[in-house]
Amino acid sequence: MTALVPTSEMIRAAFAPHGLFLRGTVNFAGNEPAPVLSSGERAASIALIGNVGSSIWPAFRAWQEGRSDRGGIDPLDAWSKAIIGPVAVELGATAWFPSDPPWQPFQQWAMRAEGLRASPLGILIHPQYGLWHGYRGALGFAHPLDGVEPPAPDHPCDRCPDTPCLTHCPVAAVAPYGFDVAACRSHLRTEAGQASCMVFGCLARNACPVGAEHRYVADQLRFHMAALGL
Repeated sequence: MTALVPTSEMIRAAFAPHGLFLRGTVNFAGNEPAPVLSSGERAASIALIGNVGSSIWPAFRAWQEGRSDRGGIDPLDAWSKAIIGPVAVELGATAWFPSDPPWQPFQQWAMRAEGLRASPLGILIHPQYGLWHGYRGALGFAHPLDGVEPPAPDHPCDRCPDTPCLTHCPVAAVAPYGFDVAACRSHLRTEAGQASCMVFGCLARNACPVGAEHRYVADQLRFHMAALGL
């Protein structure tokens, strides 16, 4: 009996009830570096799994509220593993997560799979979703995935003359040369930071006009700012 080979459509269907999307796929050539599967063989392909806008938020909050420990220290990571892990087993794949070693090159995969580049904040900017998206995990397969199309190159920052993300941070933590995490966290602990960024989200991120309609809901913004301010 021939084993069922998972397809992109099967991956999409498995994650749709949780607000997770198949964000992109990468097929590796035979001679290029590829991650090692749990079987010990090299992956032939990977599928990136993530959110667009607040797509995951209702499912995550429902899961969190049903747990006595609220999901532990890193509840979003715990939820991601609770959802993606079983699907990986069902599809015969190996699951990887951005929070776990061995650290996998998620940003490089995303650049290749979706043609994305980094914004001044360090977040990969998407031509449709802007800065309001994320990668929660990846599935590795021993076979190439179907339906892989090269993305059209489009970097929104190249056509943004005003660059509002560089002028809206109250402590200038966002600059063309990079993101000053220490300055950001120091500000978040101040009274001004608690009253602004911690309530409404990163002011620099909110200033980006790309994909504004996909901006995270208020509860999700506060959740991520609390994690950044630790």
